[in-house]
Amino acid sequence: MNSNGKVTLVGAGPGDPELLTLKAVKAIEAATVLLVDDLVSDAIVALASPRARVVHVGKRGGCKSTPQAFIEKLMLMAAREGENVVRLKGGDPFIFGRGGEEVEHLRAAGVQVEVVNGITSGLAAITTLGVPLTHREHAHGVVFVTGHAKPGDDGTDWRALAATARDAKLTLVIYMGVSGAQRIQDELLTGLPTSTPVAIVERATLPDQRHAVTTLGQLRATIERDGLASPSVIVVGDVVRGAATLQRIPEATAGVPCSKNSMNSPKAMARSGRAGG
Repeated sequence: MNSNGKVTLVGAGPGDPELLTLKAVKAIEAATVLLVDDLVSDAIVALASPRARVVHVGKRGGCKSTPQAFIEKLMLMAAREGENVVRLKGGDPFIFGRGGEEVEHLRAAGVQVEVVNGITSGLAAITTLGVPLTHREHAHGVVFVTGHAKPGDDGTDWRALAATARDAKLTLVIYMGVSGAQRIQDELLTGLPTSTPVAIVERATLPDQRHAVTTLGQLRATIERDGLASPSVIVVGDVVRGAATLQRIPEATAGVPCSKNSMNSPKAMARSGRAGG
């Protein structure tokens, strides 16, 4: 079936509205109906037209969420009514955003659908600390992986991933991993040293961002001690060790959390004239 309306899946990025693409801003401003994920910041939603209908369809791991089937039904109904629908998602729609499922559902129903990419939180989070995900000396590649499995699924094989990351010199970027941090830590330690550097970044790019730097052997203890919670990204790999913007990582003790406004922040480094390596 053909419809007069259309749906655009728009990546809202990690939260900072200045990180939106121009195409995303134009899509948000032109929308007549917006279906907004829980992790999209208010500043981004405020870009919508005052005449647009905004529907919050919260989805967050471990919390009460709007059923996916209901969200897909809302998109389909609005498009068939001739609306210009924007499905506004945190990060990028095609990286752990269920965008693939939504595109398949809409296309099967004959609805025109477009995707506008956003900066994924895994990249934005570590960038706020002045750390790269790849480095010619420390990491030859990067793996984006979820720490949250759907019901009935065993999820990621962390033991196999640890061995691959060690042998291929890969950085691991773990989404939705806070609740399963103990299992992730235990199984990654089968292939990676306890001293492997780790960064945990909560609410990346937002004014209340927090982060801590530690070692793999102290991952769970650091999360508990500092009260880090979702939404957080966990980055594992030697690229964290090589960042001059972070404090020195001890070999076997928990990392010291740094506030976004500390002397280790990019802004503070710019003022002091220090540069990342």
